[in-house]
Amino acid sequence: MAIYLTKESKVLVQGMTGGEGMKHTRRMLAAGTNIVGGVNPRKAGRTVDFDVPQCPNGLGGAAMAVPVFGSVADGMRSTGADVTVVFVPPAFAKAAVIEAADAGIGLAVVITEGIPVHDSVAFTAYARAKGTRIIGPNCPGLITPGQANAGIIPADITKPGRIGLVSKSGTLTYQLMYELRDIGFSTCVGIGGDPVVGTSHIDCLAAFQDDPDTELVVLIGEIGGDAEERAAVYIRDHVTKPVVGYIAGFTAPEGRTMGHAGAIVSGSSGTAAAKKEALEAVGVRVGSTPTETARLVLDHLEAAWEATGDVTHG
Repeated sequence: MAIYLTKESKVLVQGMTGGEGMKHTRRMLAAGTNIVGGVNPRKAGRTVDFDVPQCPNGLGGAAMAVPVFGSVADGMRSTGADVTVVFVPPAFAKAAVIEAADAGIGLAVVITEGIPVHDSVAFTAYARAKGTRIIGPNCPGLITPGQANAGIIPADITKPGRIGLVSKSGTLTYQLMYELRDIGFSTCVGIGGDPVVGTSHIDCLAAFQDDPDTELVVLIGEIGGDAEERAAVYIRDHVTKPVVGYIAGFTAPEGRTMGHAGAIVSGSSGTAAAKKEALEAVGVRVGSTPTETARLVLDHLEAAWEATGDVTHG
């Protein structure tokens, strides 16, 4: 019941010894994530002790010592790590991702915001050529509830379930997770809202389509660009599972960036109305608010469960 991240994933944290890295490493450990090391060339050979709180789901609740390695390659050789989470400052993010890609890591989750676009262009292309998947930059990461959490998504607002979620917006990721907490999620992926990101809506749709334990997909978009329109074409041609959508930014003025760097509207291109129309044209039901979107998900699932006589859901 997962895409990209499972309880088997072995996770490094680049920037673990910094303030944000320490705080969120502790939270990831509490969510059950198998964090096998941090990366800081100035502190290689040390260990960092974490007093891990217990989450309501019963995970965490133990003191843990996490080793620090001098490089991603060292960490991978010593631990078999296959995921890295990047918490380094914007000026050093490009080098950190390139280091991870050179080491052959399979997944790099880039939380850092404020990375120059030309750096993002360079490291996403480089990572793709090396076979490393990038989530982000400027994203909340991803979580497979009950298994692992790579990033800053709160782990205690939902539970494992059969909904897949892909979102440009971190805040809306959290809200839909909470609104649908009684149903639960297979994996929630915050892809980031910058103009250049390493993983798209389409990538996640393809992965959820192939995941036998994802029953329905929630797609959250926002004004700016044409990612949602391209996702609509992909849904029409390749996705057989139901998709429910929400587009943020119906009241945004034209010609002004709103929130994310990628959320800019020019004329009719990139508007929330145009994205909603494109999605609805291929059968995606699109909510006008996050709460209505959650209601559409529940309506669809309840109808599906009634039609199949599934009595395991209430």
